[in-house]
Amino acid sequence: MLTYPSFASYMRDRQPVLLRTARSLTANPCDAEDLLQTALTKTYVAWERIEDHRALDGYVRRALLNTRTSQWRKRKVDEFACDELPEPETVGGAEDPAEQQALHDAMWRAIAKLPERQRAMVVLRYYEDLSEVQTAEVLGVSVGTVKSAVSRALGKLREDPELGVVR
Repeated sequence: MLTYPSFASYMRDRQPVLLRTARSLTANPCDAEDLLQTALTKTYVAWERIEDHRALDGYVRRALLNTRTSQWRKRKVDEFACDELPEPETVGGAEDPAEQQALHDAMWRAIAKLPERQRAMVVLRYYEDLSEVQTAEVLGVSVGTVKSAVSRALGKLREDPELGVVR
């Protein structure tokens, strides 16, 4: 089996950032770790074929998205719709750490409601701080597609009743 010291170095240096990306694509932290491990495995297998090692983050992000999309397509639906969600009500006081955590959780629940593609674009644009051009490159779509999808996603987030307390 071949070993690549440069891959080990890359993984050590970039794993926390890439794990944050994986966590934003899944609801469960353990699933995020599995997702990142799978994406890094795919990167390791393709290591010799990757010509520009300066673009590795984009390659791994793409592997994360492709892997997550494949998992999503294969998953068995075991969720059921209900009339009322047992969500805790939030109260004013943005300085309160509990309130900040509740708002953070509400935001992630709202993002999780977005369609997979819109969620990926919002995460890349606002959590990974990529430009529209970079987001389009990672996802393999046009800049216009990124702009319109992010605009629709932000509209849905603005309309989310759970986030209404922030306005």
